[in-house]
Amino acid sequence: MKKILGMGNALVDILTPIDGDHLLEFLALPKGSMQLVDISKTAEIEEKIKNFEHTTIAGGSAANTVKCIAQLGGKAGFIGKIGNDNVGNFFEDTIKQNGITPILLKSTLPSGRCNVLISTDHERTMATCLGAAADMKAEDIDIEMFKNHDIFHIEGYLMQNYDLIDKAGFLAKKAGLAISIDFASYNIVTEHLDFLRYFTDKYADIIFANEEESFAYTQARPEEAVRIIGEKADMAIVKIGAKGSYISHRNEVSHIQAVYTDNVIDTTGAGDIFAAGYLFGMANNFGIEKCGQIGALCASEIIQSLGAKMSNESIKKILYKLTC
Repeated sequence: MKKILGMGNALVDILTPIDGDHLLEFLALPKGSMQLVDISKTAEIEEKIKNFEHTTIAGGSAANTVKCIAQLGGKAGFIGKIGNDNVGNFFEDTIKQNGITPILLKSTLPSGRCNVLISTDHERTMATCLGAAADMKAEDIDIEMFKNHDIFHIEGYLMQNYDLIDKAGFLAKKAGLAISIDFASYNIVTEHLDFLRYFTDKYADIIFANEEESFAYTQARPEEAVRIIGEKADMAIVKIGAKGSYISHRNEVSHIQAVYTDNVIDTTGAGDIFAAGYLFGMANNFGIEKCGQIGALCASEIIQSLGAKMSNESIKKILYKLTC
């Protein structure tokens, strides 16, 4: 089985149901938005919600992906940066408990966290403080971290650090790894389009994007966008939600049906988990269509629960269906 190495922002999601939107107004957080906030704003938010019940989940896009791969029985490692605090300890413990090889750098900054405030109508408002996660630098990584892995998966949320991304791509290629990138967000693609094109042209073997991200990259609709992106890499995957996904592999395009569920609770992390299923299939040398089907199956399971944390029951259901 091939081993997958992820690199991304090491974050902890703190999910807190709130009893009214007046708190969002007081904190000046637009309902339904994702705001990057500083350490002092984070402290203010956490003071206001300290008496609410909450759920804590180790997160971050690439971390979500490798965590699910490990839960499925795959081999995975993760590169990230945390602080010397309880949040960082929680992240590290979660990584280890899931059987992931931790390559965790340490920072003097507080560990990154995302406070997710859940309104009574289930709308989510996110306040993200990257903290230590954003402190990862090009000089922090070396080729030894990449050895003994086969696929390197990187999240687009790191795209603002060009030196880090470029060095990671260079080292991964030098160590003989295939490189997978998830575009992460349409605004990331828009804001960093020139560098993203440089990175995909030079390094990418596998590219994941959703409909909005692929449009931002190509100005084309999904079926055409996957063909254009497929010219940049050996494999391109464009996810189109309930309509499934398109996969371009060596200029041949396949359509994969979504796995239907009428029990949608939370779509957070669905793209990360789709990538996990797909890469797990690749690690096991499955065919392209089966990889896509595993991705769809994983995405269908994760949207039936709160947060990007796959339950043991869901993992068992997925593994059982793979044997049928």
